[in-house]
Amino acid sequence: MVKESVSELKVEEPVAFEDANWQKKSVYRKRHSWLIPLLVGTGLGGIIAFGGMRLSSHSVSEKTTLAEKKTVQKVAPTMSVTVTPVETTRVARTLSTKGTVAARDLTPVLPQANGLQIKKILVNIGEIVKAGQVMAVLDDSVLQDQIRQAKADVEAKQADVASKQADLASKQAVVVSTRATVVSNQAIVQQKQADFAQAQAKLRDAQINFRRTQELTSQGAISQQQLDTATTNLATATEAVSLAQANIKSAQANVSSAQANIGSAEANVKIAQANINSAQASVKSSTAKMEQLKTQLGQTLLRAPVSGVVAEKLARVGDVTGIAPQTQIATVVGGTQKLFSIIQDGKLELQAQVPEIQLTQVKIGSKVQVTSDVDNRVKLQGRVRDIEPMINQEKREATVKIDLPQTTLLKPGMFARAAISTVTTIGLAVPQKAVLPQSDGSAIVFILSGVDTVRAQKVELGEILVGGRVEIKSGLQQGNASRVRVVVDGAGYVKDGDTVRVVNTQ
Repeated sequence: MVKESVSELKVEEPVAFEDANWQKKSVYRKRHSWLIPLLVGTGLGGIIAFGGMRLSSHSVSEKTTLAEKKTVQKVAPTMSVTVTPVETTRVARTLSTKGTVAARDLTPVLPQANGLQIKKILVNIGEIVKAGQVMAVLDDSVLQDQIRQAKADVEAKQADVASKQADLASKQAVVVSTRATVVSNQAIVQQKQADFAQAQAKLRDAQINFRRTQELTSQGAISQQQLDTATTNLATATEAVSLAQANIKSAQANVSSAQANIGSAEANVKIAQANINSAQASVKSSTAKMEQLKTQLGQTLLRAPVSGVVAEKLARVGDVTGIAPQTQIATVVGGTQKLFSIIQDGKLELQAQVPEIQLTQVKIGSKVQVTSDVDNRVKLQGRVRDIEPMINQEKREATVKIDLPQTTLLKPGMFARAAISTVTTIGLAVPQKAVLPQSDGSAIVFILSGVDTVRAQKVELGEILVGGRVEIKSGLQQGNASRVRVVVDGAGYVKDGDTVRVVNTQ
């Protein structure tokens, strides 16, 4: 038995003592080989003597060791962490697309007066302007000369009107005088008619006297001389009647002539009035032309039609309005050269392209998260304002117009991405800091198991939520989500099964 034990020890010793001091111990055994049998015997005796004790105390020793290990683990955790409960929240599903930033209302600034040279430009691209603000000044020297000529023309025509008004007054006076003549001649006619009546009465007396005298003369009662006198008186009375009739006709002729003169005078008055009207119309025309020139003079100050941001500056000092340079043929709007364009009120929109098959998911008023691949500062919330009715026949896409908040990070022509909210569901969310991406593309979170142990749990991520949170689509059970706590601060420094100290629960 002893020899077999010794041989066993000799075979196993090189294996059992492979450490840094193995060579020193081997030399020691060679020098003191005579002690081996003694040590073996003593060892066997010790084994026999204490075998019972070892058997009786083996179970107690194991329990003590396990308790000590647990005590050591509790006393010395790996690190301190903070945890937070898994949150049940409403998650908005989104439709991802991209598009081009454009001005919602791009207002052209056109010159109101053509043929004038641009003298000054007072704004630049990107500047904010107010409605009515002067953007450019045009040369007004030509207009000033035209205004002076128009003013002189107005004054000359006003003098002509005054002259024609004086002529009208003269002709109106002739009408008044002629009417007075008519009245006077009518009175003369009446007087002549009275004279005629008196002459007829005298003629009747003379005729009666002549017949009586003639009868008496034939009877011899009176002399022939008296008959001659009666004959003379009759002839005189007859002549007086004829003269009175002639005077009446003459007076009536004068009345007719005066009345004819009234018609002529009144016709002259109408002509004079027409001349005045023509002259006054000419004055009004010249005055209107002068006022138009004054208006154009005011238009030499090119003002902003709306408030907003200057998007384009096509005008140059020295250019003539209404004559677009060869390089700006495309900037002619409605036959007039465009000098500037303004993004009204600085409002921008994202014109996103949505495939026809997904168009039914997009609703007017839906919220949209807008980001940029080239600028991580762009994190804006927009809203769907309109969906164009026409679909691109080649790409089978529709343009969705998304209102953007005012920002200096985006400019017309830039590309941006849009996540359009489609439906809202109930889901689970954790802080983004609690999620640890893995090399294989997956992600894990550490769940607090019990009081102080963490357990790695593989999860599938969903939507990025507000407040630095992310949706957990799978990996966590929704029913008991509120009782599950995940590690937030310190999640990147622990591993599965680590013991931790929870210093704060968020």
